[in-house]
Amino acid sequence: MLARELYVFSRHNRTIGALYLAGDVLTVLGSCAFAYFARTHFFPHVRAFYSGRFYLWMLPAALLIWITTGLAAGIYREIREEDWRSVLWDPLKVNVLATLALFAFTFAVKFEYVSRLLIAIFCVTVLAAMIALRLVARQLAPSLRAAFGNVRHLLVVGRTPEALEIAREIEENESRGVTLAGFAAAGPAGEAAVPAATELTPMESGLSRSYPLYPLRDLAELLRAHVIDEVIFAVSREELERLEETFLLCEEEGVKTRVLVSFFPHVISRVYLERLRDMPLLTFSTTPENELLLLTKRVVDLAMASALTVLLSPVLLVLAAMIKLTSRGPILYRQTRCGLGGRKFILYKFRSMHEHAEAQRRELMPLNELDGPVFKIRDDPRCTPIGRWMRRFSLDELPQLINIIKGDMSFVGPRPPLPEEVAHYERWQRRRLRMQPGLTCLWALEGRNRLNFRRWMELDLEYIDTWSPALDWKILLKTIPVVLLGRGAS
Repeated sequence: MLARELYVFSRHNRTIGALYLAGDVLTVLGSCAFAYFARTHFFPHVRAFYSGRFYLWMLPAALLIWITTGLAAGIYREIREEDWRSVLWDPLKVNVLATLALFAFTFAVKFEYVSRLLIAIFCVTVLAAMIALRLVARQLAPSLRAAFGNVRHLLVVGRTPEALEIAREIEENESRGVTLAGFAAAGPAGEAAVPAATELTPMESGLSRSYPLYPLRDLAELLRAHVIDEVIFAVSREELERLEETFLLCEEEGVKTRVLVSFFPHVISRVYLERLRDMPLLTFSTTPENELLLLTKRVVDLAMASALTVLLSPVLLVLAAMIKLTSRGPILYRQTRCGLGGRKFILYKFRSMHEHAEAQRRELMPLNELDGPVFKIRDDPRCTPIGRWMRRFSLDELPQLINIIKGDMSFVGPRPPLPEEVAHYERWQRRRLRMQPGLTCLWALEGRNRLNFRRWMELDLEYIDTWSPALDWKILLKTIPVVLLGRGAS
C-alpha cells in the first residue's frame, strides 16, 4: 500500500502545524486579556470582582490546558486548510475538553473568588478566535505560499501504478505549492522507454491533464533546461538497481531525490529513515513510535496511579482486611505475566479465590467458557464470596496500580497474558505484545469476557494501529460506567 506522506503531507504539515500551534498560543493569551477587559468594562456591577493580580494564574493554566489538549487531540499533526470539518471541528473538540478541564481545575483548587462569568467569556472568545484563525489561514494560505515560498516542481520517474498514484496526490495538492513537471521512464535494459519526449494523456494516466513523458537518458539535459526541484523514483526493485548513475546525477545537480519503497514486503508497517551515526537505516514499524507521546503516556500513568493509590488507600485497606478475615491465604495474588515485548513481570491482584485454587484449574478445564488459550468461568466455584463481589466490579484489579507505578503496565493497553497463553498464540497475535499492557482496552467496551478470543486479539491490534492519547482517554472514560455497572465481568 502506498504511504500517503509526500512532501505535501510530512514536512509541510510539521511546519504548518508549528505555525498553527504558535497561533493558538497567541489566541489563548489574547483571549485571557480580552476576557478580563470585557468583565471589568462591560459587566462591572455583576457581583464583586477581584483585581487582575488574582487572575495571573489563569494565563499559564489556560495555556497549558488548551495547548496540551490540542496536542493530545492531534490537531497539529495533519493540517488540511481546505477541509471545513477540521476548520470547525478541531477547535470545537479542543475547547469542549479544555473548558471542562479548566472548570474542574478551578473547582479542585477551590478558588472561590474566581468569576465564572470571566471564565465563560474566555472560553467563548478562545473558541471563536481559534475558528477565526483557521478561517483566515484558509483564505490567506495561497497568498502566503506565493510570498514566502516558490512552487516546487516534481518529476516522477516511472510509469508504475504507484507512480501514477503519486502524480494524483501531487495534482490534488497543487494549492499547497507543488506541481507535477512530468514523467521520466526507462526500458527494461536501461534504454529509453520512448524515443523522445512525448505526452502522457489523461486517458492513459487517469490524471486531469496531459504531462510530458521524457526518456530517462535525457535527465541531465532535462535538469538543465527545466526547473526541477525534486525527483521521485517510483520504480520496481529491478529497475532501481540500474539507476545508480541517475542517483549520482541528481546528487551532483543538487536535486532532492525520493524513493518509493512499496516494493519491500510490508503491509501495515510505518516506514521512516533513521541514522546510526552516518549510516542510513530504513525502518519499518507496526507499533507507535512517537517517543514524546509515549513519554507523555508514561508520565500521565505514573501521576494518575500514584494519586489513585493515595486516594484509594482506605478502600485498599478495607478490602485487604475483608480478604484476610474471610478466608485463609495471602491478601495479594501474584502471577507471572508477559509484558512489553514478552518481558516477564509479576502481576498483583487481590486474592479472590480459595488458597489452593490454582491446583483445581486442570479439573475445571472442561467448564472453560472462552475459546483459544484463555481460561475463564463465569461463576468460578473457586471464588470466595468476597472475591466474587470484587471481581464483579473489578476491585481485585486495584493492586495493579503498583504495576503501573513500576512501569510494567499502563492504564490502557492490551491485557498482559500468561506465558502459557502466549505459547499458543498464532504469529499475527504476537504483535499485541509490542505495546505496554494495560488495565483496560477496546475489548472492555465490547463485552469484556463475552468476546471470543480472535475478536479480542483483533481489538488489541486495532488499538495498537490507531493509538493516540485521545483514544486512551476515550477508552478510560467509557470504561468507568462499564466497571461501575459490572457489565461483562466474571
